Amino acid sequence: MGAHTLLGMAVELTVVGSINLDLVARVERLPRPGETISGSAFERFPGGKGANQAVAAARLGAHVRMVGAVGNDPLAEEALDGLRAAGVELELEHAGTTGIALIVVAADGENQIVVIPGANAAVRPVSPRGAVLCQLEVSNDVVAAAARDAAFFALNAAPARPIDLVPDLLIVNRLEHEVVSRGRLVAVTYGADGAALFEHGLEVARAAPPTVDAVDGTAAGDAFAACLVVSLLEGRPRDEALRRACAAGALAASRLGAQPSLPTAGELEAILAT
Repeated sequence: MGAHTLLGMAVELTVVGSINLDLVARVERLPRPGETISGSAFERFPGGKGANQAVAAARLGAHVRMVGAVGNDPLAEEALDGLRAAGVELELEHAGTTGIALIVVAADGENQIVVIPGANAAVRPVSPRGAVLCQLEVSNDVVAAAARDAAFFALNAAPARPIDLVPDLLIVNRLEHEVVSRGRLVAVTYGADGAALFEHGLEVARAAPPTVDAVDGTAAGDAFAACLVVSLLEGRPRDEALRRACAAGALAASRLGAQPSLPTAGELEAILAT
């Protein structure tokens, strides 16, 4: 079922971005430069910031269309599993090899990530109408085209790089904010310290996440971004939307894996009620 705005209309969202397969190694602590350490487990999960955010939005009830690319290889179907399970409508290019993320996760939830874009470099520029969410794991041309005709354009500027556009909503962490800062509304995340919303440089909302036991922070930012966008599209007040987004990010950080960690609407309501 689609999420509903306060006016009773279903939320529709197009996500333009990356689709990866995550290869995850669990370790007691992150290795230092040049150091070899032993891991305790290895797992594979569908991932990619675009796909993660599409799945997160769908689990929160939105009707989601995903525009992206996978390779002509056996990894493609595995990378698409989470999108299909969440009921996301797919508009795909097939080229080369499927994108891969090599992720090392420590016992305290900290991680190191290396992304090999693969087919994500083949995503073609499209200009969807309506509400659009994009990230920077695709080219600047793709991002600019996605923004062109959008009625509402949200950009999660990760991995951060300069880009010449002003989204309706910019979502960044404190380090990314040093690289990309322009947006009509800017959400800045501060990890365990929560997040803040700024308009014209002035803080208009601030929220803290609920307390959880951190397990894997891999998709916490994606859960935050998707939840903030969906909540604003639902017509929720900014402070409530930000509080919900912080809770979604915390829930994701409390579970292993990218897409398996993303909360449903019911799980989000439950933690907000505690």
